[in-house]
Amino acid sequence: MATYERSVVVRAPFEDVWEFHATIDGLEALTPGWTNLRVEAVRGPDGETDLEEMVAGTKATVSLRPFGIGPRQRATTRIVERERSADDGYFVDEMTGGPFARWRHTHRFEAVPGGTRVIDHVEYALAGGTVGRLASPLAIVGFEPMFRYRHRQTKALLE
Repeated sequence: MATYERSVVVRAPFEDVWEFHATIDGLEALTPGWTNLRVEAVRGPDGETDLEEMVAGTKATVSLRPFGIGPRQRATTRIVERERSADDGYFVDEMTGGPFARWRHTHRFEAVPGGTRVIDHVEYALAGGTVGRLASPLAIVGFEPMFRYRHRQTKALLE
């Protein structure tokens, strides 16, 4: 399985950065417009739809149509882990559907002098069996710009 990691230090308190990333609004604000993201549904672990934050067990169904080309790709992401302390925390989402046979994204946040370090760690494999596995390392070309955008936006919105 291929992996990808990127980090940035945001000059903002840990609590602010954590709270921002814990909502579906945060996801929408950090997704580049060229993906044409549409949030179709969000459900908490007990089926509730009016969530203040995405906790473990939350499922979000989204669709994407990158650059407006081709049919919309539907995917479901589920928060499978979420823990935090006073000065660090993480949550993990796993996605099903879309172009990936496997997508496990760990979002880690650490209070550091002057702000908060945001670390995105992704384990992924493209769909398509052996060909997808062999091509997986090349997928970084498609999502590296997305993570650069996410980190720039996090800084722009929270600093």
